[in-house]
Amino acid sequence: MNKNSKCTEDIKIYTKSILIPVIIGSLVGLIISNSIDYNMLEKPPLSPPSILFPIVWTILYTLMGISYGILKQKKLVDSEIKYIYYLQLFVNATWSIIFFTLKLRLFSFIWILLLDMLVIIMIKCFYEKNKTAGLLQIPYLLWTLFATYLNFTIYVLNQ
Repeated sequence: MNKNSKCTEDIKIYTKSILIPVIIGSLVGLIISNSIDYNMLEKPPLSPPSILFPIVWTILYTLMGISYGILKQKKLVDSEIKYIYYLQLFVNATWSIIFFTLKLRLFSFIWILLLDMLVIIMIKCFYEKNKTAGLLQIPYLLWTLFATYLNFTIYVLNQ
């Protein structure tokens, strides 16, 4: 493979790897857009303004795609990596539907605990294959842990 075709292949890998989570996140955003009641809920201390969420999630989905792209480009994606990556992406996407559309706040709290565990497992798996790919997911873990706090406290405050 010559240098130009290798570069083209890498661009395709990273483009696809970034677009998949960004598109999934965008689709979920469209699905839940008419159901979002965040501004009407009683919120705990440290609650960010609603405008921050799409910005943060776009960054996190991009980092997610870059991490997966690193593994894909280096041919380090195996069935375990693929499974944990797409499973956490599914759990991530469905959390918003459970929380905002279905308004099942307690169940969404349990669901986000599952997401937290999957993100930790994903980071471990990514890190074992490539340190950078794993470390790029630390902001995602921090944000999901923060979202877990928000989910639980919103549930308690709005019963």
